[in-house]
Amino acid sequence: MQDRRHFIKVGLVGTAAFATGCTSEPAQEAIPATLPTGSTVQGPLVLSTWIHGKPANAKAWEVLSGGGNVLDAVEQGVAVVESDFTNRSVGLGGLPDRDGHVTLDACIQDHDGRAGAVAFVQRYEHPVSIARAVMERTPHVLLVGAGAERWASENGFSPRHVEVPEVRAKWQEWLKKGEYKPVANIENHDTIGMIAMDAQGRLAGSCTTSGMAYKVHGRVGDSPIIGAGLFVDGEAGAACATGVGELVIRTAGSHTVVELMRQGMEPTAACKEAVRRIIKQNREMKDAQVGFLAIRKDGAYGAWSVYRGFDFALRTPDRDELVDAGYDREWP
Repeated sequence: MQDRRHFIKVGLVGTAAFATGCTSEPAQEAIPATLPTGSTVQGPLVLSTWIHGKPANAKAWEVLSGGGNVLDAVEQGVAVVESDFTNRSVGLGGLPDRDGHVTLDACIQDHDGRAGAVAFVQRYEHPVSIARAVMERTPHVLLVGAGAERWASENGFSPRHVEVPEVRAKWQEWLKKGEYKPVANIENHDTIGMIAMDAQGRLAGSCTTSGMAYKVHGRVGDSPIIGAGLFVDGEAGAACATGVGELVIRTAGSHTVVELMRQGMEPTAACKEAVRRIIKQNREMKDAQVGFLAIRKDGAYGAWSVYRGFDFALRTPDRDELVDAGYDREWP
């Protein structure tokens, strides 16, 4: 399997060259900036995971700049990536499970803690929008599988058949050995999570993924789990996660980050503590990347990961760039 992400070492902090689409040639090269300690923004702020966060942030910023609310921004932002069928870790272009099915998970949460999520959904282009509808139209938080699909159809969402020849070919090649071995910083870990703050200080977040490639049919990771892949509390802050979902679920990772900020911890320090709890809990962390993004209610923001190589897209009134997160360990 060709990696969607290729990292090269430059100096101590490194740089990154990224391959997207259906070829192995880099479509874009980005040199992540270094995250300043104690970064704080007054006004609109958008953070999202990985390089595909750049187009997502652009859409979210367009919504915020046009007077839209922050919940619209995080929904429409990640929807851009869901519609990119060259993306192998988000949306209907994602790599399938070991039975050949592309299954999608997503969630969304607003400033007041209202939340919606769907998991194990097939054939719907925008699971994040279904998640929002679950939040706004039902008393529930999470719908899954066939029930979620039926509810989506009954509520105006139309299924879409997408067949990507490259994805089918990769799956058929994988079947020859059937080995499952996640590798840090490639498509198995490239969920898009987005957290944002508007000019009025209101927070929201979203998360969407096709999950780990060649997972057991029926597996659901952290992305649609409120408190794991995403947590928003307007009184404290917002956080989202990317990486091996099982590790994030076991520690309620995003909730942990927000609660640490509630206790007064800086966002980067809170992300670092959540990462170190995961490392402490799991003796074998080889190839197991996890990263967190955080925004505190005052506009301070930060990030941290297990391994070097986790970068995120940052958009503020005066910055639009890819930023290297801090990390505990070198990779590779």
